[in-house]
Amino acid sequence: FPHFLFFYLFYIYKQNSLAATLAFSSSDQFDQTRSSDRSWTEREFKREKGGIHIYMERIVGGKYKLGRKIGSGSFGEIFLATHVDTFEIVAVKLENSKTKHPQLLYEAKLYNILQGGSGIANIKWCGVDGDDNVFVLDLLGPSLEDLFVYCGRKFSLKTVLMLADQMIPRIEYVHSKGFLHRDIKPDNFLMGLGRKANQVYIIDFGLAKRYRDPTTNRHIPYRENKNLTGTARYASCNTHLGIEQSRRDDLESLGYVLLYFLRGSLPWQGLKAATKKQKYDKICEKKLSTPIEVLCKSHPVEFASYFHYCHSLTFDQRPDYGFLRRLFRDLFTREGYEFDYVFDWTILKYQQTQRTKTQPQSSPVSGAISNRAMPMDLDRRQGGNDASYLAEASERRESSNFTRPDGHTHFRSGMAHNLNAKNPIEKHTISNVPMPSTSFSLASAFKRNLPKPEEPTESANISHGRGSKAGPSSSWMPSLHRISSAK
Repeated sequence: FPHFLFFYLFYIYKQNSLAATLAFSSSDQFDQTRSSDRSWTEREFKREKGGIHIYMERIVGGKYKLGRKIGSGSFGEIFLATHVDTFEIVAVKLENSKTKHPQLLYEAKLYNILQGGSGIANIKWCGVDGDDNVFVLDLLGPSLEDLFVYCGRKFSLKTVLMLADQMIPRIEYVHSKGFLHRDIKPDNFLMGLGRKANQVYIIDFGLAKRYRDPTTNRHIPYRENKNLTGTARYASCNTHLGIEQSRRDDLESLGYVLLYFLRGSLPWQGLKAATKKQKYDKICEKKLSTPIEVLCKSHPVEFASYFHYCHSLTFDQRPDYGFLRRLFRDLFTREGYEFDYVFDWTILKYQQTQRTKTQPQSSPVSGAISNRAMPMDLDRRQGGNDASYLAEASERRESSNFTRPDGHTHFRSGMAHNLNAKNPIEKHTISNVPMPSTSFSLASAFKRNLPKPEEPTESANISHGRGSKAGPSSSWMPSLHRISSAK
């Protein structure tokens, strides 16, 4: 009996300790001032009897419970996290504060400067928690690289042009704040979630650099013999040659990204070399020896014009972002596309859904598109309007133009229907070309069947297309089941 009583009291003691730990972790008193200490919720409690291990999930910033890891990089790791009070799902970047070259807090400062711009993730919390630098941000959707792979490593011209229409202003906004991004690549552009699913976000400012003094407004000086900063595949020719980067280099890198989407690959991919330096030298040699006309062969001339313009810029010259955007918008209108936010992945997901409905699950078709992995789960919406609209969009993808009874070909462009940007910065400073609005409800769009009063077009080159519809939101919100598994 004494032995039994001893073990019983020991069990009660352990249970009370764990309960106290849980109460402490959820207490409002555990604020930012305490987050620098290792709280009990970060420790691993072990009960040896029966080999049972109890792991208490870590809480950072006093209110964000870490879930599963969703990414990593040279800076550290990225986790899903849940706000303990509101249950909001966020992304958390962790970096060891003792790392040789910490960059997370620098990136957080830059995000703070960029706050308020379209396509810039919102900061939730930033600081030091225990041994880690912590940066909490809005959770975003898949990267353009993820979606590119999902779509079979090639995007249609329409999708590329709709992306370019948002990517150019993203880069301009960063430049307007006095910074260069210096790592423009598909991985650093993400789509939003939910109502922002059609909005492109620019991320990862770990390599960003000031090119203009904030007090004197003076441009950084021209230098040579600089090491390559960024990703060699998309780096500008001048970057390979060791010339200090400026605004023109970010735009040239974007040009390579757009061609990568159109072509499926770039000529300097897959080169073999013994060392990284030798590989960079080979990429540089191939890039410099490939004429722009050859690089852009079989693609619209606007892409060659884009590169010629970037190469014509001097080191400290301000690019005409509006000109570059109009270049692609005029092409978009001439091709007869409709600015409906129906991207390639929107159609592909719809086709997958249709195949899933029609095919027995026990006998999947070999090589069917539905076998391709999705970057994230697609949002399921109520009602059948999405299906009918996407069916029409799927057919329209092959042939965007239609012939009128008089025999003339009529080009449709619904571009102006979604150009009521709310951001005053982009509306008034980006060459008077407002960003397309992505915050619309698909359900309400289909309910509004009455004619709308005509909206002002943003330029003489863009007009309302007949019968144009508000496009569906290609939402990539993770399912509740997936989120629950992260806890």
